[in-house]
Amino acid sequence: MFNLNENNQFFLSNSPTDMRVGVNAMCGKVRQAGHEPTNGRVYVFVGKTRKVMKLLHWERGGYVMYYKRLETGRLSPRLFPSCQQVGFRQIRWDELVLFIEGISPGARRRKRFQVGENSGEDNIKKKEKGASKVWLTR
Repeated sequence: MFNLNENNQFFLSNSPTDMRVGVNAMCGKVRQAGHEPTNGRVYVFVGKTRKVMKLLHWERGGYVMYYKRLETGRLSPRLFPSCQQVGFRQIRWDELVLFIEGISPGARRRKRFQVGENSGEDNIKKKEKGASKVWLTR
């Protein structure tokens, strides 16, 4: 019945969408872009404020629309390319999950601080003398 997983193909709208529209208008936008909404793919629409996301999916019995509204924060601004072109682009399941959780897939991880080279035997000697400085480096 409700079946979204990594086996589905996901297509994200390239431009913000009016979130007041329903299933029929969303199907119209998909057809306008040259796709068929009944082909089993999942079409993802995001509002202009990036706080609301709708997923349109066709299953055997009819259309299913998933709705996600963030209480705090916004979805990543990288959702929309710099050129506001009409159409859809394919995204992976893991990218969609990160977007829904509010994490940008292209975000870099920060390196953890590690005890630097200066902290070897010199720091042990300093600790013995009473100095307890530990140098942290990236």
